[in-house]
Amino acid sequence: MRLNPFPESIIVKNILIKGEIDMRRFLPVGLFAIFFAYVESAVVVYLRLVYYPDGFQFPLIIIPMDVAAVDLGRELATMFILISVGMLAGDTGKRKFFYAVFAFGLWDIFYYIWLWVFLQWPPSLFTFDVLFLIPVVWVGPVLAPVIVAVSLCAGSMAAVYLEEKGETLHIHRWDHLLLWGGALIIILSFTWDFGSILAGNLPSRYRWEVFWVGEILGIISVARVFLRTREQVKN
Repeated sequence: MRLNPFPESIIVKNILIKGEIDMRRFLPVGLFAIFFAYVESAVVVYLRLVYYPDGFQFPLIIIPMDVAAVDLGRELATMFILISVGMLAGDTGKRKFFYAVFAFGLWDIFYYIWLWVFLQWPPSLFTFDVLFLIPVVWVGPVLAPVIVAVSLCAGSMAAVYLEEKGETLHIHRWDHLLLWGGALIIILSFTWDFGSILAGNLPSRYRWEVFWVGEILGIISVARVFLRTREQVKN
């Protein structure tokens, strides 16, 4: 007879047997995202010490191609790692996706929290930053990706909560179109002036009007799914 050295409490067993809500997987996923954000921000601290010893600022300094290639690889590896965490945490295809989205959102939020702890940067949520490098340079005020990250965390947690309650999320084609269309519009707001940035110019006014169109489309998409799911449960 094989004994379990870590027996679960009676309460936990009852929850699992009854099929009630169990959101515990968000804890290890969240801890991973927080501390992986520490690692990511530490790398940025080193890069800034080398290329921006007086503090990060625009115009951008063009780094050597071999270093740039390594940094691009780092960004890709980061995305694959966060996706992998979601795949390990989720027990269905949808939940794998939701956990990965949650990990990405929390990682992005704590990336800036750790940068502020290390460097007291950014001085303001409206400070411009280089957000991503693939396929072109993404630039925008820190507040914009933080808003997206908070939305991703909230939406993914709500989706898992509904599924844990036994409610099936009914996602239609228009929901996908609204969600991914909104995401592309947000990316457009970040990459609007990438050519000018690479040419050595300062960032121009951020297109908040473009950003909010994308954000609202995403919110509408998620709201449609949740409302439809709740309506079908009532019926």
